[in-house]
Amino acid sequence: MLTAKPLEVVPHIRHGFFTRKGGASKGIYASLNCGLGSGDDKAAVRRNRAHVAQTLGVEPDNLVTVHQIHSADVVEVTTPWTWESAPQADAMVTAAPGIVLGVLAADCAPVLFADKKARIVGAAHAGWKGALTGVMEATIAAMEGLGATRGSIAAAIGPCISREAYEVGPEFRNRFIEADGTNARWFTASEKPDHFMFDLPGYAEARLHAADIGAVAMLGHCTYTEKSRFFSYRRATHRGEPDYGRQISAIMLRPE
Repeated sequence: MLTAKPLEVVPHIRHGFFTRKGGASKGIYASLNCGLGSGDDKAAVRRNRAHVAQTLGVEPDNLVTVHQIHSADVVEVTTPWTWESAPQADAMVTAAPGIVLGVLAADCAPVLFADKKARIVGAAHAGWKGALTGVMEATIAAMEGLGATRGSIAAAIGPCISREAYEVGPEFRNRFIEADGTNARWFTASEKPDHFMFDLPGYAEARLHAADIGAVAMLGHCTYTEKSRFFSYRRATHRGEPDYGRQISAIMLRPE
C-alpha cells in the first residue's frame, strides 16, 4: 500500500492507498480486488478485504464501504455495517476508533482526510461528478460537524487517472465551464477534434486548496498507465474486457 506524508505524521490514525497487488483474485481481477459489486468471486473479494483490514490492525468486519453512486452525499459511521446493508453515498466520516473507512476506485480519485488534532477522519470517492458537485467539501463540512477544525484537516488524493489518459468530449468540458468559467484551465486540447484531456487530480487538488484546509497532498500515480499496479475502468473498457477490479483506499482512528 501507499501512504501520504501529511497523514503519516498524524499519530492517532492508520491509512493506506492499496494497490491491485497482494490479493486472492484471479484473471482480470488479479489480485487485490476489493469491489464486492464486481463480477469477481465473492469469497476472494472478502479475503482481499479481510487482508486490508488486518493490514490496518482490525478485524474484517470493521472495514466499511458504501454503495458509491457518484454523488456528494456523506454519511457518518458510528458502528460497522455489512456490505449488504451499506447506505448509498460517496463519502464517510467518523469519530469512532477502530472503524476503517474504505472507498473504492478504478480511475476516480480516492481522498482521505484526518484532523491532525481532533480524532476525526473521513474518506471520499471523488470521480468527476462527485468532485464537481462538492463531495470533498461536503466531507470537510461533515468532519467539522463532528468537531474537526478546517485548518487542522489534512487531505491526500490517491492514485487516479491522469490528464494524459483522460480524454473527454465537449459536453463534458461544457458542464465544468458552466459551473465555473475558470475550470477551463483543467482541459487541454486532445488529438481528436473537439475533444479534450481533463486533469482530474489537478482539479481535485485545487478544490481542496480552495476549501482552506491545513494540508493537501497528491500521490501522483496514474491508474490507467501503471497497468501492473492499479485497476482502471477506462483501460478495461479500451481493452474490451467485461469488467474490472477496484482498489481500496482506507483510513481509521487507532483504538484509544
